[in-house]
Amino acid sequence: QVQLVESGGGFVQPGGSLRLSCAASGGSGFTLAYYAIGWFRQAPGKDREAVSFINNSGGSTKYADSVKGRFTISRDNAKNTVYLHMNDLQPEDTAVYSCAAVHSLTIITVPQEYTYWGQGTQVTVSS
Repeated sequence: QVQLVESGGGFVQPGGSLRLSCAASGGSGFTLAYYAIGWFRQAPGKDREAVSFINNSGGSTKYADSVKGRFTISRDNAKNTVYLHMNDLQPEDTAVYSCAAVHSLTIITVPQEYTYWGQGTQVTVSS
């Protein structure tokens, strides 16, 4: 069983930045190094939206067009943590951001294929 805990959300003005963290834990000897990670977001009244993906090693990443050039996904497998660096945040980025993990060596873009999900962290962008 893998537990994911997101942190780093908050309130920021348009143009601001935040760094989200997704900390993973599991049983004895657990390592995130065998898991692909995805970040998703859901705004009130809207469907869940894929934001960014990273493969197990961090060598391959993918972004939604809406965040490309503004968001950067990275990971530190030694710390069992994945990050989402968000720059130039805009009101339309307001949502609950959740990370998800699946045992895979390649990027997984289909949310239904993810096995573990965190509870999410709120990001609010407003002036």
